Amino acid sequence: MKTCLIVDDSRVIRKVSRHILESLGFAVEEAENGQAAITQCEAAMPDLVLLDWNMPVMNGIEFIGHLRRMPGGDAPKVVFCTTENDVAHIREAIGAGADEYVMKPFDHETLQIKLQLVGMA
Repeated sequence: MKTCLIVDDSRVIRKVSRHILESLGFAVEEAENGQAAITQCEAAMPDLVLLDWNMPVMNGIEFIGHLRRMPGGDAPKVVFCTTENDVAHIREAIGAGADEYVMKPFDHETLQIKLQLVGMA
């Protein structure tokens, strides 16, 4: 079973994302910020990370930088899920190591399409 780590400071977004991902067959873990997510990745590297941009403690860009430098951190597919939708933010996310980008709010179909694009659905 593929594993997904949802990293978002919004409990509502984590709950909605979990519901979608579990319906697609993922085992889901959650973290409310990048620092908590790093700790979880050190314990068990997920196959997929659904990553928010704007979070307290450690934001998404800081997290992905740490992740990609960790042993095995090049393996997970990372999909940024954020309200930041301008080209500069998208370019920064991809440049930092993200595989795909989805706008909030997203639905089941939109997320499934993004996961297909990165080979995870």
